[in-house]
Amino acid sequence: MSHPSIFNDVLGPVMRGPSSSHTAASWRIGMLAVSLLGEKLAEARVEFDEHGAWAPNYEEQGTVLGMDGGLLGIDIADERVLEVNQIAKEAGISITYHIANFPTDHANTVRLTLTSISGKRLVLVAVSIGGGMFETRLLNGHRFHTQGDHYEMVGYTESLNQDQKAQIGSVVGSTVRWSDSSTTSLFHVQSPKPFAHDLTKRLGGLDVVGALEYSDPILPIVSGNEKDLPFYSYLQTVEFNSDAHKPLGELGHLYEARRSGLSDTEVTAQMERVVGIIERSISTGLAGTYYEDRILQQQSHLIEEAAKKKVLPADDLVKRIIENITAIMEAKSAMKVIVAAPTAGGCGALGGVMKAVADAREISHERKVRAYFAAGLIGVYFAQGPGFSAETGGCQLETGAAAAMAAAALTDMCDGTASQALAAASMALQNTIGLVCDPVADRVEVPCLGKNITAGVNALAASTMALSGFNHVIPLDEVIETVKQVASTMPTSLCCTGLGGLAATETSAQIKSQLQKGCMNC
Repeated sequence: MSHPSIFNDVLGPVMRGPSSSHTAASWRIGMLAVSLLGEKLAEARVEFDEHGAWAPNYEEQGTVLGMDGGLLGIDIADERVLEVNQIAKEAGISITYHIANFPTDHANTVRLTLTSISGKRLVLVAVSIGGGMFETRLLNGHRFHTQGDHYEMVGYTESLNQDQKAQIGSVVGSTVRWSDSSTTSLFHVQSPKPFAHDLTKRLGGLDVVGALEYSDPILPIVSGNEKDLPFYSYLQTVEFNSDAHKPLGELGHLYEARRSGLSDTEVTAQMERVVGIIERSISTGLAGTYYEDRILQQQSHLIEEAAKKKVLPADDLVKRIIENITAIMEAKSAMKVIVAAPTAGGCGALGGVMKAVADAREISHERKVRAYFAAGLIGVYFAQGPGFSAETGGCQLETGAAAAMAAAALTDMCDGTASQALAAASMALQNTIGLVCDPVADRVEVPCLGKNITAGVNALAASTMALSGFNHVIPLDEVIETVKQVASTMPTSLCCTGLGGLAATETSAQIKSQLQKGCMNC
């Protein structure tokens, strides 16, 4: 399994929709499944485990939107993804959703049964692990693991002996994973590059090989092109930097260049693209958004209106932070293009506070972009630990992670040392341990907006403390491990299921009923 990538696991995907765990991950799973089907889709049956986190809210949190878009081959950032029902209908494709009971090992498990126009059938079991990332579990009853970060080849055979398997392995020339049943075998090959036509021709010519299916990478960074990583954990980073003395942003840039195999220029260009999309989502929100099927209509403009009346107690920087974060969250709930940073539910904090501080201090674009790599590196540590799925550990895994990332990025952008940036991340994360996920009416709006704003202000405070020399006491790796332990003890009702916290209030139930009737604002 590859080490996390900043652009795969942390700052991304670029998407539309309310939830990266629900919308973006389901889109990626759908894209992979229909690719492995290898024929035009006719029918899809999508099942969620009745005991899982997706069953209560798969419609409200955009799972249907993402899954349909993936199955139809529509990009998650494409406006057409908002019209998937009509597109599927016009194409004569049936996509149905069901609550079922089947073995799972994760709260976000989905089982897809696809049928092609020729009658070919595929069954894929996969899980969403947070922030738009996913892992497969089973393919047609066989063990099958991918995260969509390679070129994939899947072959089916009758049960083979070791000599026959070795024959296939000698043709492939790389690692072959096998999964055997009593009657059939599946072999799986991953590559960082497209499979050569000659290879597929030679494999197809073997008598023992049946059907071959292929899939291109779903994620932006293809694994297998890595160079030697100088570090990948928190402790290794600290040890490496005891001699290197680099700021955390430079360390993050170095890590991603080695992890991705891209050049320094290419890695910087990719981050500039990410930052550009984040800041355009702020502009989109501030310009005004309207979307009928949401709880909160535009409020970001209220900050400026109140400031003109001189009724606000906060200084200008805090006002701009609140305004920016609100704008991003409004763009998200209006189905505009955003960056999950590290998730859609926690997408507002990092970009909102970074732009506010950079504008206030007239920090250059180049310094700001570098600082985003500091945020990304903190996210890498998080991805190696508890991950970013609120369904497995509450909002501490989303806005808590976002606060830590933003605190480190702010510190780096303000010329803090790597040690200070890591201290800032530690303090910000300490302040969010145990934060629950309880979205009102199963929408990623309330109290999500407030938690994003709190994360941004928390990041500003933690960065200020770190730059001033405050003692963070507990090192970041121990804080992240504590978050992981707390997540494992958090009740399911407080993990994005709509069964506890504010989601279980009478008002939440009333709002959900109004939204279902299509009369939230009537």
